[in-house]
Amino acid sequence: MNVPKIIISVGLIILVVGGIIYLNSQKAPRDTVGGNVEVKTVMGTEEKAKLYPTAKEITTPDGFINTTSTSSGQATPITIGEFVGKKVVLLDIWTYSCINCQRTTPYLNAWYEKYKDKGLVIIGLHTPEFEFEKVYQNVLEATERMGIKYPVVLDNDFSTWNAYQNRFWPRKYLIDIDGYVVYDHIGEGAYLETEMKIRELLLERTQVLGDTTVGISDSLAVSDVPQTTIAARSPEAYFGSLRNEYLANGTPGRQGEQKFSLPRTFMRDALYLGGAWVINPEFAEAVSDASIVYKYNAKEVYIVADADMPIEVEVLQDGKPVGTTAGADVNVSGIVTMKESRLYKLIRNMESGEHTLELKVRGTGVRFYAFTFG
Repeated sequence: MNVPKIIISVGLIILVVGGIIYLNSQKAPRDTVGGNVEVKTVMGTEEKAKLYPTAKEITTPDGFINTTSTSSGQATPITIGEFVGKKVVLLDIWTYSCINCQRTTPYLNAWYEKYKDKGLVIIGLHTPEFEFEKVYQNVLEATERMGIKYPVVLDNDFSTWNAYQNRFWPRKYLIDIDGYVVYDHIGEGAYLETEMKIRELLLERTQVLGDTTVGISDSLAVSDVPQTTIAARSPEAYFGSLRNEYLANGTPGRQGEQKFSLPRTFMRDALYLGGAWVINPEFAEAVSDASIVYKYNAKEVYIVADADMPIEVEVLQDGKPVGTTAGADVNVSGIVTMKESRLYKLIRNMESGEHTLELKVRGTGVRFYAFTFG
């Protein structure tokens, strides 16, 4: 018997088997992210630092909503930093009169309910477009009306907005457990993509913390949110002198009390005023015999407005009472009553198309800020 050859063969077998065992031990564990997807190896912080910016902290906040209360009843301040190393943070920059933000909110609510106990924190950074959106009570009522349960921080001076060099409503940033901004999305849409990234970051969190008790189920929160189709071809149109470039029968940028006469024909995507108005930098205030005409192409029409006391405004489309095409804020008589500082839903057509909207103000003192479309 050739003993040396046998010893060498056994040694080679032991080396091969040992190598296989070692290689298998180095494989990342498997988990589920909307299917049987292998979890990626956790990236080190040095490597992340080369690819992603670190999250900016909330600066000079003007109030907090939906945070725990102190013994005096005041909302407890929160920071992004307190969650680094513990949670995944979704920072959502929004403002409550923005229809794009309102259409995004159901997805945020769904993500919060599904993942809040799995390591996700959502912070709604409310940065106002209009002065009335700086009022704490207005924001509080809006969050309640929209069913928002996650923390909201008022950013009235735009300091945190500017720290992120942001220019859009809404905008979402995903901050991983190490405090890096690893995902950034502007505007509506990409809800599936965003949720998949949330799930990826939550699974990374479980690896970093060694927390095997937190599982991510196959079902997706976006599946439970009714889908909406944005069909608008008309742009936002502002009434205040700072941004009323679409004013067609007056001088854009001009402030003060002015009288307007309506023409016989109207161009599309042009703002027409009738009667007496006071034009301010942010809004146009109806004085007497006030009316508005706007020819648009969209499925839905909204307007941002307010008044010191309830004022009725008649809504007509293509020269007729709106009837079955009335938006949620218009009654069966075709009247919308305006008072609260918010977005009012005027028109909801069955499909997108070109129409002429006319508003007749029955009183004085209504302030109009902007038309938006859907």
